[in-house]
Parts: sequence; C-alpha cells; structure tokens
Amino acid sequence: MTETLFNQILQAQVKCKDCEDRRANIRVSIELQSTSNPVHKKDLVVRITDDIDPYFLYNLVISEEDFQSLKVQQGLLVDFSAFPQKFIDLLHQCIQEQDKDNPRFLLQFLSSTPVLDHTPAHLNIVETNAFKHLTHLSLKLLHGTDVEIKKYLAICLTCVKDERLLLEQKLQKTEEDLSRQLSYTQQTLSEKSRELDRLRSEWTSQTTALSNKHSQELTSERERALEAQTKYQQQSEQQRRELESLHQKNIEQLQTRLVKLETCNKEMTERKYQLESIIRDHAAKLVGLEDESHRAKQEVLSLRRENSTLDLECHEKEKHINQLQTRVAVLEQEIKDKDQMVIRSKEMLDATQEQKLTIEENAKRTQLHIGKLEAAVQSLSEELIKANEIIKKLQGDVKTLGGKLKLKNSVTIQQEKLLSEKEEKLKKEQKELHDVQHALQLKKEEASKLQEQLEASVQKLEESKQLLKTNENVITWLNKQLNENQVTRKQETLGMFETPPGISSSGGFRTGTLAQNMVLENRPLHSASGTNYPVTSTLNSKHSFFPQSFAVSTGSCPSLVLHNQSYGPKVQFNPLMSKPSVSPVDIKPGAPTAQNAHAFSNKENGEPFGLESKYFQKREDSIPLRGIVPNKELQVGAAHSSSKPGPYSAASAYFPGQ
Repeated sequence: MTETLFNQILQAQVKCKDCEDRRANIRVSIELQSTSNPVHKKDLVVRITDDIDPYFLYNLVISEEDFQSLKVQQGLLVDFSAFPQKFIDLLHQCIQEQDKDNPRFLLQFLSSTPVLDHTPAHLNIVETNAFKHLTHLSLKLLHGTDVEIKKYLAICLTCVKDERLLLEQKLQKTEEDLSRQLSYTQQTLSEKSRELDRLRSEWTSQTTALSNKHSQELTSERERALEAQTKYQQQSEQQRRELESLHQKNIEQLQTRLVKLETCNKEMTERKYQLESIIRDHAAKLVGLEDESHRAKQEVLSLRRENSTLDLECHEKEKHINQLQTRVAVLEQEIKDKDQMVIRSKEMLDATQEQKLTIEENAKRTQLHIGKLEAAVQSLSEELIKANEIIKKLQGDVKTLGGKLKLKNSVTIQQEKLLSEKEEKLKKEQKELHDVQHALQLKKEEASKLQEQLEASVQKLEESKQLLKTNENVITWLNKQLNENQVTRKQETLGMFETPPGISSSGGFRTGTLAQNMVLENRPLHSASGTNYPVTSTLNSKHSFFPQSFAVSTGSCPSLVLHNQSYGPKVQFNPLMSKPSVSPVDIKPGAPTAQNAHAFSNKENGEPFGLESKYFQKREDSIPLRGIVPNKELQVGAAHSSSKPGPYSAASAYFPGQ
C-alpha cells in the first residue's frame, strides 16, 4: 500500500564535475509504502524524475533502520514518523524562495561525474546566509536500473492512458453539452430576430409621429417669441425716456452744488493763507523754545553725572561698611565656635575618663572571677589525685583478694559495683575538669579583649588630649592673628584722620608726643585657671566716615589718644592688658590724664565717642568665654568711670554681656 505525500516540480541547481552549474526543473515525489506481510513496516520512497527526459530516474528507499543511521550521521532531531513532514516543509521553503535572485533555501542536485549517468547523486537542501551555506539535509540517490526505468515508464504509460481515457470522456461530455447549447442558442436567436423586426417597425412609426408633433410645437413657440420681443422693446423705450429725465435732473443738481463748492473753496484758501502766517510765527517761537530745552537737557545731564558719581561714592562707602560688619560678625561666630569646640573636647575627655574607670572595674571583676575559677580547678585536681590513690588501693585489694574470689562471690560483686560507681564518678569529674578548663580559656580570651579595649581607650584618650592641645594652640594663634589685624587696621585708620599739631611737616609723628600719647600692648588676659584668652577691642566701621570723634576703650588700660585742638576727628585706642598697673577703683578723681582730658574735650564738643549702642546690647544666644575677668571687677570699673571723670569703659564687641 502506497501513499503519495508530495509530488511537485521544483527548480534545482544541478552541479556536475568539471561542468558549469545550471538550473533545471525536476519532479520530486515522496511516497510512504507500508507492508504487513510477513512483518509490518514502513518505507519512505523518494523519487526524482524529469518530465522532459523519461530516462532520468533516481530512487531512494529509506527504512526505519536506514533512518537511524542517517539521523546519527547528519545530526537530525526528529523521528522517522515526523521526518516526511519536515522534509516536505523544507521543499515548500525551496518552492517559495526559487523565484528570488538570492534564495535563502536552495535545492542542489550533485553528481560526481561530468554527465548524469548510472552513478549515484546527492540531493541537498541548503540554507544560505552571509556567513556560510548550511546543509539541512543530504540524501544519496541511486540511478534507476533498466528494470526500474521500464517499470517507471510502464507506470507513466498507464498514467497517460488513464489520463487519455479521462480526457476522452470529458471531450464527449463537452461535445454533447456544446451541441445542446448550440441548438438552444439557435432557437433563441430566431426568436430574438423576430422581436427585433417587430421593434424596428414600432420605432419607425413612433419617430414619424414625434417629428410631426415637434414641428407643430416649434412653430407655436416661434410666434410666442416674436410677441414677447415686441413687448420687451416697448418696455425698454419707456424706461430709456424715464432714465434720461432723471439724468437731466441730476446734472442740474450737480451744477448748483458746484457753484456752492467754488465759493467755499475761495473762503478756505483765504483761511489757509491766514493759518500759514500763524504757523510761521509759531515756528519762530518753537526754535527759541528748542534752544532753551537743549540748554536745560545739558544741565540735567551734568546734574545726573554728578549724582551718579555721588551714588557710586556712597555705594562704595556702604559696601566697605557692610564688609567690615560682616567681618566682625564672622570673627564673633568663629570665637563662639571655638568655645563650643573646647566645651565638646572637655566633655569627650570626661567621657573617656569615665569609660576608662568602668573598664578598670570590669578588669578587676574578671581577675577576681579568674582567681575563683583557679581555686576551683585546684580543688578539683586535689580530688582527682585522691580518687587516683583510692583506685590504686582498690586495685591492690583486688590483687590480694584474687585467690578468694571463688569463696566470696557476693563480696566481689559488691566491690565490683562500688568500683563501677567510682569509675563513673571519675569520668564525671574529668568531664567537669574539661568544662572548667574550657571556661577558663574563654575567660582568659575575654580578659585579653578587655585589655585590648583598655589600651585602645587609653590611646584614644591620648589622641583627644593631643587634639585638645592643638585646638588650644590654634585658638591662641588665631587670637594673636586677630590682635595683629586689629592693631594694623587701627594704625591704617589713624592715617585717614587729620594730623594733630604734634605731627611734623614731613607727615610723621614726633617721637616725643608718640611716646607720651600712644601706648600699644597686646597681651593675653590671664584667667583664674591659668589659660590665656586674649581680648581685643574693635573699631566701629561706621565711625570712619563721620567727621565726629572716634573712641574705643576697654577698661582702665593705657590708651592711644589722638586729638586736635580744632574741630577735627579724634581717635582713642585702649587695648586690654593682662595685668593692669592701676585698677579702675584706684584712679583718683582729680588726677589729670590723657583719657580724662579726651573725655572732657568730647563732652565740651558734644560729640559721641566709643562703639555703637548695638555692640553693648546683651544677646540671648551669646556664649560666655571661660577664663575672662569676672563681671564684678568690670562692674566696679564701670561704676567708677560713670561717677568720676575718666575714660568711658565699653564692653567688647566680641563678648556682649561680659
């Protein structure tokens, strides 16, 4: 029993040895043969033929055993039952791609001889791409023998005969059908010709009647058109007469209007001449006004330039004032930050000391616990020694009582029980000893860890001490820098004011007056704790631009007083000293000093002196600096200075409220 699965013509690429490749149309037929006698099996038959050449025949019969070897050789992944359908799918892919210039799937027929003779050939299905030619399937086909060719030709002959019989039967049927259709069409043609003659006669009669009717209607319409034409001519003439009369009336009206416009035109020309004379007068006046406006604009421009220069000067002065104010605020904030840093470092030092104490206490506790454990181990070792001695004694007793075993079985059984109990106790004691040794080892490790932590904390404590020392050094250095900057800035501000009579003609101070009127010292203030905290006085930047007196004083320290007998600017500079030689209480009210003289001169002139009032206001967020002179001494100095004529004692701008 054979079942045809595929039978179509495909375009294949034929390759022979030492010959050029060519394309040929071959017929590929795939049949599935099944035999059940004596064993049920299935064979796949692949046959390649050419419809033009009847002797072109190549056959391949693939059984299930042959397919297994083919599967192993070519690495196929399908079974024998699914192989025919996959093979047919590949052939369909070749059919779809055969009309393209560069087909993706190609069917190749290869022969090892120059001419296709009785040698075997290969049928390959190749997939082409830009990288390589991938052969999906390669089948080795054998050329048909004479018997197979004769059998194939016989089959083809029978097929042709069958087709001829079918064609003859179809031809007879078509002839009968055509003869019947011919007779039917002839009958219908005769009937249609009769109907055509009848319709032609009817059409001629209807056309003659319609032509007569249309001629009569045409004559009547012509008469109507002539009557309408005469009527429309009469109406047009009447309308023309009416329009002429209306046109005549319009002409008369326009003439009267023209006369009126001429008179009006004369009046307007006279008025125009009058207005031109008025315009000339106004133009002359306008020229004079433009000259005056030009002069006013020039004056305005000059005033604007002066105003812009004054604005620039004012802006630069304000900018300088703002810079000095911001610098003062920055310095205050730096001092506050340094105070906070000192407090934090002290807190860290206290915390590390507390941690050190706790670690020392823990170390003492662990040492006591270790001593207790060592005592327990010693007691256990003594008990083990005693147990070993007891065992030795018992072994000696066993040896002596070896001859009496037969007589005293009951005694020996009891002794054996006691011996087993002692051995169990011994094992328990050894186990407890091992546990105690392990616990001792753990405690030793804990003690070493605690010792390491203690060393690390001591190292951290030393580092924090070093950091505290460096912070103190940095604070002292910054205070020195601030004092130097303040002194240099105040010396620079001295040159901005007018020179007193004591200045020589060359522009410098006389040495005698400078030694008498100016004393500059920059010493740190010693606190009770022994820490040096330098304090500097601040110049108010706003006073440098006023023509009034400028004075800064802190306490009762020596001061730099620079004033003039005339109404000029005056300068007073009082730096703090670490150990003032004269306290504010000891100053006598009648002692003539440079400070008192300067104060009296300021009072007589009515000029403000010292810092602004905003620097004397106490802030809530201010942080007091440790080690500063107590408030009582400053209050006493302030009371004496207010009650007695003397220098004005003002608080520092960096430490409000102190």
